[in-house]
Amino acid sequence: MADIFSTKVSFIRRLMLLMRLHRVAKQYDILHIHCCSDWGFLPAVVGVTIGRWLKKRIILAYHGGGGEMFFNKHPRLIRQYLTRTDTNIVLSGFLASAFEKHGLPYVVIPNIVELGNVIYHKRSAFAPNFICTRAHEELYNIPCILRAFAKVQSVIPEATLNLVGGGTLHEKLKQQAAQMGLNNVTFIGRVDNSQIFQYLDKADILLSSPKIDNMPVSLLEAMASGLLVISSNVGGVPYMIKDNSTGLLFETDNDKELADKIIWALNNQAVAQAIAEQGHMVSGSYRWESIKSKIYSVYGISA
Repeated sequence: MADIFSTKVSFIRRLMLLMRLHRVAKQYDILHIHCCSDWGFLPAVVGVTIGRWLKKRIILAYHGGGGEMFFNKHPRLIRQYLTRTDTNIVLSGFLASAFEKHGLPYVVIPNIVELGNVIYHKRSAFAPNFICTRAHEELYNIPCILRAFAKVQSVIPEATLNLVGGGTLHEKLKQQAAQMGLNNVTFIGRVDNSQIFQYLDKADILLSSPKIDNMPVSLLEAMASGLLVISSNVGGVPYMIKDNSTGLLFETDNDKELADKIIWALNNQAVAQAIAEQGHMVSGSYRWESIKSKIYSVYGISA
């Protein structure tokens, strides 16, 4: 038997979290806590406190690219809670390095990518059809992609860019694209996860330019679909993608380098196709079949 207990509630209800979780957790043997930095660390505080109180098995999964900064800012807080679990799961080597630096125990188990709806086809050639599937928030730095696309479109006028996603900067980004005089830029908006592969299938190259990241599933979805992935070299991304082997990496917020990488890929089709094929092969290691034994192990279950 399993259940989900969410801490995403109003401030008043958060004051009652300890009592609510104490009542619910009595029914279970294991508390699997998901947390991240800043206010996202609240589930760790509540979950570990109750788990220890009830003498339950505690498994904690830490998410997000801001872990190292948060650990450096609050070393006593993270040690108080992350040393009282039975297992800490980190999603990438990037977060593993932060845990090691602070002497915290961990096991690396990456995100599981649901690829049941994947539409894969091997591109015979990469056309200048680009897509970005990141949220329209400051962290994901969509303006860098728009600036790079402007440089590409100045030499390849027929280039297209689909921006799938929404967020607080959605309207501002639309205004920016219009002010820059960009053509063939389509703001798709948010789509259901089950539909994302339909949009990926129509593109050839995925662009991603976050300032901070850990293990973005969007890159794995694109790799599984056969796209060439070009991403900023931040956080956990270089642990997922090897530059010039399974994708292309550029320095964060460097729109000129991003544009140069795009044009290089279009001018070196054979190499770009080999890189995309390697990326597709690597994406398979994030499927449930490849990861389930590690999950079973931390739960104490025989596979």
